[in-house]
Amino acid sequence: MNLLTVLGLVAACCTTISFLPQAIKAIRTKHTNDLSLGMYTLLTTGIILWLIYGIFKNDLPIILANGITLIFAGTILILKIKYK
Repeated sequence: MNLLTVLGLVAACCTTISFLPQAIKAIRTKHTNDLSLGMYTLLTTGIILWLIYGIFKNDLPIILANGITLIFAGTILILKIKYK
């Protein structure tokens, strides 16, 4: 694995993990009133597009980061819709 790939994986870990506290809080409290539905809808759409891009480019950091981030952001989006 080259240095650029390692850099991408570290960056992916940082940005992906940043969604975890919000996802945990939303799951525990079922409180999502302060979260923007528009923001999470656009974000989740963008993540899906980045994931597709990463798959076509066969770029491991992009695929891993966006695959995992999709789980976290998608969970938050679903909870936002469910607990409006």
